[in-house]
Amino acid sequence: MKSRIGLLALLAMGCGMTSYAQTPAAALPATAVSSLAPMVPHLAQPASGLLTGGQPDAAAWKALAEQGVVTVINLRSDAEMHASDEPVRVAAVGMHYVSIPVAGAADVNPANAARLHAAIAAAGGKVLVHCASGNRVGALLAIDAAERRHLPAEQAIAYGKAAGLTRLEPRVRAVLTDTPAASASTR
Repeated sequence: MKSRIGLLALLAMGCGMTSYAQTPAAALPATAVSSLAPMVPHLAQPASGLLTGGQPDAAAWKALAEQGVVTVINLRSDAEMHASDEPVRVAAVGMHYVSIPVAGAADVNPANAARLHAAIAAAGGKVLVHCASGNRVGALLAIDAAERRHLPAEQAIAYGKAAGLTRLEPRVRAVLTDTPAASASTR
């Protein structure tokens, strides 16, 4: 019952928030998400076909592909990846790999939110967006929700939290106060 209430509340926050692609990707069943959770820290499914979380472990790539994920978007900077072979591992199981380096709070901005939005929209299926913990993912998705879906700041932040936003909430609030959507919602 709680999961239905949470889903209804999220849907009530803003129509159009559930998918980036023109043809929405199907949501993963709860059993699939729970089976992936041990391999992807802080795994969440804030929208249909959109998974978010922290750095997946080595076993996650095959499992994600088996669940229909077609694109992996990594927000970690090159310096954080320590010469990781993540792009090779992702490609080896047939998924597309996109890197959008977000090195810190200064990179949590509308330009990177737009880049993330474009990458998700171009995926054409289920997507995993990750950073180290999911915090940067949620931050950029909150900014995107305010800017492109014109959600009021509190609703955009709630969506970001559903996707992993934690410590970057003050930065997101600062960015949202500078956006046209945020300005309109505070009048």
